[in-house]
Amino acid sequence: MAKTLQNLNSIYTIFITIFLFFFFFFLTLANAEAHRFSKPLSSSKHGLKKEKLSHLHFYFHDIVSGRNPTAVRVAEAPTTNTSLTGFGAVVMMDEPLTVGPELGSKLVGKAQGIYASASQSEVGFLMAFNFVFVEGKYNGSTLSVLGRNSVLSEVREMPIVGGSGLFRFARGYAHASTHQFDFKTGDAVVEYNVYVFHY
Repeated sequence: MAKTLQNLNSIYTIFITIFLFFFFFFLTLANAEAHRFSKPLSSSKHGLKKEKLSHLHFYFHDIVSGRNPTAVRVAEAPTTNTSLTGFGAVVMMDEPLTVGPELGSKLVGKAQGIYASASQSEVGFLMAFNFVFVEGKYNGSTLSVLGRNSVLSEVREMPIVGGSGLFRFARGYAHASTHQFDFKTGDAVVEYNVYVFHY
């Protein structure tokens, strides 16, 4: 009888040990699942259909002169004014985007953000801004640009790194070419051709 109780006690101990092992194992798995950092998603469940390629064409008006400039210097280095390239200057912008090269042509959006002189050897800007569209089906949508603008080059290419609204998940590039530059005032009109993949 004592031997039977001892065997039952051993079986009971083994059973409890196995039960507790699996209990804590599954509890750990469930807890890990509840606090997971990421998980795969279905793009169709989130309204993402076939990807499209769009071409946008407009003119960017960089107005640094007059009573109502659309680009203003907000910071500079102690050596900016003696640098041949304006190295260290930081400019905040809210530039109109129009259908034609004339400032009075139809407004399609704004370019809002900053550009900064980032080269000591040539006129080269770091551009970090959004194209904020206000016209047609793209009204309220944006495209984000982050890249280098070597302004004396005939055509400059800058990456489109994202977007919002109809341009959610956007990627592509923008080609910029100077349409007009006024050496007296520093004002410029830049033609943009933007090629962007989006859903």
